[in-house]
Amino acid sequence: MNEFTVVTVLLAAVAVAAFARRVGWNPPLVVLAVSLAASFIPGLEQVEAPPELLLGIILPPLLYSAAISSSYQDFRDAIEPIVRLGVGLVILTTAAVGLVAYLVDPLLSLPAALLLGAVVAPPDAVAASAVGRRLGLPRRVMTLLGGESLINDATSLTLYRLALAAVYATGSSLGQGMVVFTLAVVVGVAVGLCLAYVAQLARSGLGDPTVDTVIGLMLPFVCYWIAEEYQGSGVLAVVSAGFFIGQASPRTTVATRLHEEPIWASVDLMLESFTFALIGLQLRFVILEVDRSDQSLGNAVWLSLMVLLTALAIRPIYIYATEFLVRAKWLRRTLRRDQVPYTPLTPRELLVTSWAGMRGVVTLAAAAAIPLLVNGKPFAERATVQLAAYTVAIGTLLVQGLSLPGLIRSLKISNADEAEEDDASEARVRLIATRAASGVMRGQVDAWAAVMGRPEAERIASWAVQGLLARETAAATLLHPEADLTDAELLTMTDGQTPAIIREASRALGAADGGSLGPDELRRRAASLTARITELRTQMIRAQRAVVVQERNAGRLNEAVMRRIMRELDLEEETMEASWAHRL
Repeated sequence: MNEFTVVTVLLAAVAVAAFARRVGWNPPLVVLAVSLAASFIPGLEQVEAPPELLLGIILPPLLYSAAISSSYQDFRDAIEPIVRLGVGLVILTTAAVGLVAYLVDPLLSLPAALLLGAVVAPPDAVAASAVGRRLGLPRRVMTLLGGESLINDATSLTLYRLALAAVYATGSSLGQGMVVFTLAVVVGVAVGLCLAYVAQLARSGLGDPTVDTVIGLMLPFVCYWIAEEYQGSGVLAVVSAGFFIGQASPRTTVATRLHEEPIWASVDLMLESFTFALIGLQLRFVILEVDRSDQSLGNAVWLSLMVLLTALAIRPIYIYATEFLVRAKWLRRTLRRDQVPYTPLTPRELLVTSWAGMRGVVTLAAAAAIPLLVNGKPFAERATVQLAAYTVAIGTLLVQGLSLPGLIRSLKISNADEAEEDDASEARVRLIATRAASGVMRGQVDAWAAVMGRPEAERIASWAVQGLLARETAAATLLHPEADLTDAELLTMTDGQTPAIIREASRALGAADGGSLGPDELRRRAASLTARITELRTQMIRAQRAVVVQERNAGRLNEAVMRRIMRELDLEEETMEASWAHRL
């Protein structure tokens, strides 16, 4: 695939995705459908991406972006079901698909059948997450689907290596497989955390949003390639780094946080669109390749359909069976003594989770990476395995992806209760943060009183904070009418006679002296006043931000709510720094 083809496919995919977003459709599914239709255009040449491009270039930033935007707190609380799906379900799917493929197609060897199972085992949460966000799935369902997609790729790629070794007849055993898997996990996580720690130190020290963003963009690639070089899981390295950077994001500069967010959103759109376009463009050519090989096209199509049905069936069977065991208290445990055990999903949530098993980029990349030659001879079963893999990817995206929105609507699943809880916690945290800002204000008054006198210091401080108090108490009341506003009402520093802004500005600038001050003196006093107010407000914002992060770390504030408040504070601080008044 040359540069012109890459650019053409990328531009077309992004254009289709933009149209889908415009009309409110699911972009990945629309891109897939359009690319499927385009693949049958007469004279269209095959668009085949090398596996290095998919695994080493496209996959790392997608995983990293998902990890930095995920809630580590929610992931930690739901680690048990995430591991059940991300590890247990992948292993079972590999075995079940491999067994079915081996029994259905007599021309397929057992190692090749297990290789197929490893290729189609990992679901991709891109399409499911897009649907879930739009339709308001509960947060814990979104956490489960997203967390599963972050770790199942590492499991499936490890099984893929073992199956490929069996195809090459290098004698891999179950014990060797456990060693390979353990090494992949330990090395991958260690590499990811170490590199993320170094990157975070560099970003905190530089304070340059452009350079910080470049470091963030490079980090997933470096993590993936170094981990793979030392026999670790590149996927787990990227995910670990993403969680670390996401958890540490409050320690980066305001400009960096505001700079990175739209960049990663744009990268996600571009890479996801390109990936789903490649999936659709491959199918016709894979069919032609099977037809040209010595494999039976009829057997290959029959095998592909049976593998698709197996992949669709094994997920709900496994989810319902393991959930039954959990509810019977056979597998339930707590991660920490002071932590509440994971609450089982409701029947409606179970049904949605069991149907959200669409395949994506890992299946495509692993299928494309199957070698042409095995021990110097053509891998005769390669085309059949690829056809089955692409059939599962496209089939699950179309069957499950198109029906999932209707299923969610018919079950009337929503996150209304979570939204109410988030509003209540946000109202509470806003009041606590405002109290912290008031403490900063009192400290500034004491410092300024020595310079300008206490009455003047109190007037300026009161002027700077009155808008904050009014805004936060109003926001708390609107978010949660039952919020206790007593603390906020006691925050005023004056005796209740807060001066008007115009009168305060005139007094501070010396206009009360009859306008006898010259332009230079007025400008000097205006600059001094602006600097004091800006300094005060900046310190108050930082105090509020510290409270918000502290509440998140203590588990009393959800990550999504924290980021919402943080973004508001970041925008306010950035606006102050970019204001004309800041240049006085």
